[in-house]
Amino acid sequence: MALIVQKYGGTSVGTTDRIKNVARRVAKWKAQGHDVVVVVSAMSGETNRLIGLAKDIQDYPDPRELDVIISTGEQVTIGLLAMALKNIGVDAKSYCGWQVKVTTDDAHTKARIQSIDEDAMRADLTAGRVVIVAGFQGVDENGNITTLGRGGSDTSAVALAAALKADECQIYTDVDGVYTTDPRVVPEARRLKTITFEEMLEMASLGSKVLQIRSVEFAGKYKVRLRVLSSFRGGG
Repeated sequence: MALIVQKYGGTSVGTTDRIKNVARRVAKWKAQGHDVVVVVSAMSGETNRLIGLAKDIQDYPDPRELDVIISTGEQVTIGLLAMALKNIGVDAKSYCGWQVKVTTDDAHTKARIQSIDEDAMRADLTAGRVVIVAGFQGVDENGNITTLGRGGSDTSAVALAAALKADECQIYTDVDGVYTTDPRVVPEARRLKTITFEEMLEMASLGSKVLQIRSVEFAGKYKVRLRVLSSFRGGG
């Protein structure tokens, strides 16, 4: 069976009920015999709330300390999702970015991934567990927590898929694919069955919010098969 990396954004894990829905979806893939690694964002609104707290203290928050603060959003989500999976009989284990570990450069709040140590994840997958990894974060060579910038969880997912040589990277979002334009703004927008990395890169550079531009660059470079799916429709 396949090794699949799934990424769920903030709206997909915005409430505990939605996290339970994600757990059920992951459990279905696991029940089909697939190995599953799940990358999650912070619950919707949480990163902005944490940034707000930092700005209450410092008008221009110290970048290192800001990364320490905003990386906690994903830490909450991975723990909750692991609990939700265990609650329905699926063995799961959560990891922060620095535990995996995802090594980045030291550009706080906009770090770039340099390498990923996949050994612990592979051991868990072999043991039959679902692996849950905090998106958007890593650690530099001096042990400082770093974050990857807005939309960084997409990049985390694609980078993990590349490191694990996954069969597919599924990006779950609040739309059910890539459209010619935003279907929430233009009702007659058409959903594209397939799209090349070059076309997706162009759309991302022009402001399409479906995938973060760096994740598309990563996917193209490492030939990662990407699929965009809705977390609010069907079993998927």
